[in-house]
Amino acid sequence: MECDIRDAALADRGRARILWADRHMPVLASIRSRFERDKPLKGIRMGACLHVTTETANLMRTLVAGGAQVALCASNPLSTQDDVAASLARDFGVSVFAIKGEDNATYYRHLASVLDSKPMITMDDGADLVSLAHGDRRDALQTILAGTEETTTGVIRLQSMAKHGVLAYPIVAVNEAMTKHFFDNRYGTGQSTLDGVIRATNILLAGATVVVAGYGWCGKGVAMRAKGMGAHVIITEVNPVKAIEAIMDGFLVQPMAEAAGVGDLFITVTGNKHVIRTEHFLAMKDGAIVCNSGHFNVELQLEGGLYDIAVSKTAVRDFVEEFALPNGRKIYLLAEGRLVNLSAAEGHPAVVMDMSFANQALSAEWILQHRASLGKSVHVIPEEIDVEIARIKLDTLGYRMDTLTEEQRRYLASWQEGT
Repeated sequence: MECDIRDAALADRGRARILWADRHMPVLASIRSRFERDKPLKGIRMGACLHVTTETANLMRTLVAGGAQVALCASNPLSTQDDVAASLARDFGVSVFAIKGEDNATYYRHLASVLDSKPMITMDDGADLVSLAHGDRRDALQTILAGTEETTTGVIRLQSMAKHGVLAYPIVAVNEAMTKHFFDNRYGTGQSTLDGVIRATNILLAGATVVVAGYGWCGKGVAMRAKGMGAHVIITEVNPVKAIEAIMDGFLVQPMAEAAGVGDLFITVTGNKHVIRTEHFLAMKDGAIVCNSGHFNVELQLEGGLYDIAVSKTAVRDFVEEFALPNGRKIYLLAEGRLVNLSAAEGHPAVVMDMSFANQALSAEWILQHRASLGKSVHVIPEEIDVEIARIKLDTLGYRMDTLTEEQRRYLASWQEGT
């Protein structure tokens, strides 16, 4: 089995951590049990570009249990857990191409290695694998039937491809499932982002001014958690509806040009480019900390921005770089501007990713059942998958809920009954 990992000797530690995460992923375990029995993915080659973490490992185990042959690469150069990659290759029959800290050339070589496996279904987190298949590796399109996408950033890219008529196969937007973005983006990103910041810096959030760029699901989660830890939170937004929502939730809303001069910690979660630019870096206080929890580090203007204006750069802690500016102030960048929650910490808790990866597994099964009728566009994940995952989750938590009576069903279906 072809692989490219850092050190096979790390596999024992990786296996122990994978099985620990599995204890907190009961929804996926339930699906894996059925997959092992029914083999809905038998004979299917799957190419996945995801963060190589303990939680992802349990998704890979589920796909393999369903009969799939799986090749996996990292969707971010800093998000790989090397012990997990080693265990996946040794213990679970997955071809892994991922090394934490890999350079750009290695990153794209690993993407190409996954496409070399001739996948029939792609499973992406940011759409890099899909983009490569539509660019320099169009030969891969000959075998690909359909795919899934995990992130807001990736869905945006894929919708643009579909709009311009270049998307060559159907994609199911797993990101659009309520059980994904509600749990993953709000609760997962909210907690894991601050976990990454604190592990990297050991700063106290209470009393600090935290500037959160973007008030989507991720921004809401980060702002909620920062406020809960005693921080003063400022939101920057370009969408007036979201800006109003942030105000009604009790946050101050300002343009980045104003927030730049007062923030102690800056966190971008927009999915857009150059949200914090050169003029913002120059306006920041001495000692300001800047990080990103959106998918790509382009949210921060580093090339042509911070990197160019800095007088010097010094590594001061793991995942913390000090940039001295011409005005005498110093700015601290975390994790090279890449996903701080996965680079400096472990990403989302397993109980969160249980929901997200349950959506991935069931979407792969659904694609095979419906691929003949799917057009070459981005499809919202079916509501029945969302509802089934929520139902399983409630069962695993030991909660019960009401069901509609027959009278209530008739009332909801009727236009004739009023007050």
